[in-house]
Amino acid sequence: MSRQPLGWYVRRVRRMSPTELVWRTRDHGRRTAWAYQQVRPGQDAGIQVPVRKELTFPATLPPHAADAVPEEARKAVIATADAILAGRFEVLGVDRSDLKSPDWFRDPTTGRRSDPSAYTFKLNHRNEELVGNIKQVWELSRHHHLTQLAAAWYLTHDDTYAERVADHLNDWWRSNPFLSGVHWASGIEIGLRLISWTWIRRLLDDWPEVTDLFEHNELALRQLYWHQRYLAAFQSHGSSANNHVIAEAAGQLAGACAFPWFAQSDRWRADAAALLERELDANTFPSGVNRELASDYHRFVSELGLYAALEADLAGHPLSQRTWSLLTRTFDVAAAVVDETLRPPRQGDDDEGMVLVVDPPIVDNWNAYLALGAAVVGPAQWWPATTLTTVAVLAGSLVSGTQPDRPVERPDHFADAGVTILRSRTRVDAGPEIWCRADAGPHGFLSIAAHAHCDALSLEVRVGGVDVLADPGTYCYHGEEEWRNYFRSTIAHNTVEVAGAEQSLQGGPFLWLRGANGQVRRFDVDGDVVTWDAEHDGYRVGETPVTHRRTAVLEEGVLRVEDRLDGSADVRMAWHLGPDVTVALDGATGRLEWPSGSAVVELPAGLSWTAHSGCDDPLLGWYSPRFGRKVPITTLIGTGALGPDSVATSTFRFRS
Repeated sequence: MSRQPLGWYVRRVRRMSPTELVWRTRDHGRRTAWAYQQVRPGQDAGIQVPVRKELTFPATLPPHAADAVPEEARKAVIATADAILAGRFEVLGVDRSDLKSPDWFRDPTTGRRSDPSAYTFKLNHRNEELVGNIKQVWELSRHHHLTQLAAAWYLTHDDTYAERVADHLNDWWRSNPFLSGVHWASGIEIGLRLISWTWIRRLLDDWPEVTDLFEHNELALRQLYWHQRYLAAFQSHGSSANNHVIAEAAGQLAGACAFPWFAQSDRWRADAAALLERELDANTFPSGVNRELASDYHRFVSELGLYAALEADLAGHPLSQRTWSLLTRTFDVAAAVVDETLRPPRQGDDDEGMVLVVDPPIVDNWNAYLALGAAVVGPAQWWPATTLTTVAVLAGSLVSGTQPDRPVERPDHFADAGVTILRSRTRVDAGPEIWCRADAGPHGFLSIAAHAHCDALSLEVRVGGVDVLADPGTYCYHGEEEWRNYFRSTIAHNTVEVAGAEQSLQGGPFLWLRGANGQVRRFDVDGDVVTWDAEHDGYRVGETPVTHRRTAVLEEGVLRVEDRLDGSADVRMAWHLGPDVTVALDGATGRLEWPSGSAVVELPAGLSWTAHSGCDDPLLGWYSPRFGRKVPITTLIGTGALGPDSVATSTFRFRS
């Protein structure tokens, strides 16, 4: 994919409201008018930053906070920092070895390098021929590797770590003056950098050279000012007011609270706080589930809100109790939906977006996220146990107390979001947990539902944390359109494709023109029997509209799934097996095996069943364990016809 075709722009505009069109027209005019303010690399900025007389960093860590960091966490931080010093760092699945002196504009996957002197608003960052894989380019400039180096200095006081931080920051600040290059193209990137810089300054507070790096450094002062001025002028609106606007507001609030050094700081802080509170409310269901219905974005937005709220508290301008209660609900949701190994659901897009990286990130596990929540808002009595991390210790040292009004029992059903967890109710010593996520909610958030997948009525099943029936994941955003489309498609999920059509209509890599909406008709827990019954309207279109209805019952180690249509149609039913699962298929019966267990599956006999693995034409039988990586798996496909009087029953009998 080299660039977005004209048709995409037409479709995108059609998903905007008149108000959003006005906003975007105004933004376009401002971007054109601001061209004269661009500062090119090597050019004298020619401005006097409106700095206040006294520059102090008001929110330091308490004395001896480092003493509470567990030894294993300390060792992990230092080991990662040592690898970074040696130039090694993994970025979105790509192992990089150029971190001693990185090129901030080069994409390591394509080798392409964007023009550092281009006016950012005239540089098409969606054009891979110009910029390479923009996710790779942007990710390093979130400066997560620098927060990890700063954490290593905080724990060891070895100046080698701090000096590398200073070298990289000064180089980045010098190479990326105002509005030059790709790193000014996205507000979310600018907001995340401000949060990283806040914690770098905090972690290095006792380093003798820290004020020379920040308070007495013209490069730093200009960048802090430019970043906040940009966010005050350019905000995501309308159909783009999802996690992007949260990141913009959170970064602005963190920057204005931690670095209240400019004439506009008070106004920036107040405006950002109001925007963040408003948009957190808009982006969150009353239950606490994020409205984008993408599990990893739930975590991302929750962490953005929490870190920004911490800075506001420390600055003496706390956010409302309503917002703290909302953030607490997001953590309670997370604690409720994880499996027994603390792995979260894999619903929707997942690009491994991080807010603050101090400990080495583990991308497929929410231990660190829940440990952070336990340290800051406190765990409800039913939360799973977590292992303490460095960032949880440090963030927790900045607050005191536990948020009130928590659920007394772990919730399994979030009706407003259509998210339901079916899990075995047997004794803890009776074998591994059977965990099943069932999806029957809205297609996504706002008119474009940017991070949604065609996953209505899909199931995701694990036994003891092992993927048995797997959600495919995400794999990529840019550059590989065919793969992007596959991983979002109906047939890539554990659901039913009707008449060869998609449940929801794709219009671009982050654009949906029509979305299937699900509805849970029944959720019931009766002793050891858990029942879920739902339907969706994605096929209520065309000449022969039909409704797909699915019932799942989990009882004593057996999952029974019944699929029905209220009309007649040709179908394909997909069951995607996890990467550790093998299958011996004999007609409509199969034996599934993985290292720690097995299952017998009885598939609908009225369909013709075949197994597919790692197929390229058409794409089928693929799983993305993390962003940027894909591996072949086995997918069972049943083809045939269903009518209003037929029931397609799939039965999985699990054995530990």
